[in-house]
Amino acid sequence: MNHSRRQFLSAAAAAVSTVPLIGCAGPRVAQFGTRSSYATPILAPENRNTVFDWVDAALQNVRDQRLPPPRAAYLCALPMAAGFLAANGISRRYDEPFGIGAGPRGADPEIAYGVAFAIAAAEAFQHPFLFERSSFLNRFPASEAKSLGVEWGRTVGHRVLKMRTDDGSEPSEVNYYLGRYPRRSDSLRWRPTGPFYAARPGPAFASFDRGLYPGHGRIKPWTMTRSSQFRVADFHDPASPEFADEFDTIRRLGGADSTIRSDEQSEIALFWEDGPWGVTPSGHLICIAIQLLQDRGLDFVDLARAFALVGMTQCDASICAWDNKYHFDIVRPESAIRVRAAKFANPDPRVAAQPNWRSYIPTPEFPAYPSGHSTFAAAGAEMIARLLGRDDVSFSGQSPDGVLWPQLQGVTRHWNSLSQMAEENGMSRLYGGVHWELDHTEAMKCGREIARQAFRSTFPVRA
Repeated sequence: MNHSRRQFLSAAAAAVSTVPLIGCAGPRVAQFGTRSSYATPILAPENRNTVFDWVDAALQNVRDQRLPPPRAAYLCALPMAAGFLAANGISRRYDEPFGIGAGPRGADPEIAYGVAFAIAAAEAFQHPFLFERSSFLNRFPASEAKSLGVEWGRTVGHRVLKMRTDDGSEPSEVNYYLGRYPRRSDSLRWRPTGPFYAARPGPAFASFDRGLYPGHGRIKPWTMTRSSQFRVADFHDPASPEFADEFDTIRRLGGADSTIRSDEQSEIALFWEDGPWGVTPSGHLICIAIQLLQDRGLDFVDLARAFALVGMTQCDASICAWDNKYHFDIVRPESAIRVRAAKFANPDPRVAAQPNWRSYIPTPEFPAYPSGHSTFAAAGAEMIARLLGRDDVSFSGQSPDGVLWPQLQGVTRHWNSLSQMAEENGMSRLYGGVHWELDHTEAMKCGREIARQAFRSTFPVRA
């Protein structure tokens, strides 16, 4: 009887055996304390727990599989939600909108969390996590609470996977429009601009003909009522004074040879680039959540809830941004400045072609409006602030993937609030020359609204 790879991975994830299956278990996830672990530089050893261990495992798979930002956000949300729903089914502390129901009395919520997370992650990342599952279960002595926790975690993990089976994500993995979004026909229509280039040894974009994941915005969201719930305002008229101002600003500020971009602005552009081969923008925000939530007195269930909310809203930020991007279909600055300027019919003499212009950081292969980075940043900052009960948190951070940009080795950024961090993150795309200012300002509104709605309505305390 023939078995698909998907069937094998599902069976492997469901197995509760603690015996590693040599030869088919997949590569090991790096342990806490090693250089390849994202948690190691930001998590105090005394704060390490099951939530952080499994979240770290998911982030490493984002990096190791070189996942693009929208896909990374989607895949991380699935196991983070499953883990919390399993733990919460036992504690019954929070209401939830998915109908998971009550877990068995006496079951261990931590064990249920790990099992549900592993099952969902195995399917999401197509990686069985057998070594990690074995190591996790071996930490707990045999008991009825363990057996009940394993069984309930397995039930919830599969239930969440079934719930997301037809959520629109699979056909959205291909770079074809499939009629989901009509293309605009005017001068603002997005097209890629070549030649393409790379930052060695980091982000690279090969020649491409199609945009990245034109259907991602059609995926069923976790916390939004629909993918188009938070649509941004219309983009500028290309013949307007507002567009001329933006064109001139990005031309002067975001070019590879800009003479007005400061050294700090250049550093910011690289710091938040979070491109291929790394943890991606949503992963960077999850790392910040690990850093800031680890010592805030949250017990296990509350910490699981916090990361489920962060992960789910990062996923919804990706859905919202991609829905807007392909709905509006707006050209990137590089194409506009290099080859499209004359077609805008803008009377301002500043709107003139500059054929040799290059963006400071690589221009991504999908429409500009609005900014994905700004949507991720605003949603992440707002959610973390809601969980902490305050925005004015002073903290510092280093790039989680310094290998992408050697210029960032030893660089530490400092912020006085979460909203300042989010603003800097979004503005980095203007300094890098890959976004218009309106891309940033409108996306920030969307991200904040996503997080506010999710915090208020998704997992409220049970009455």
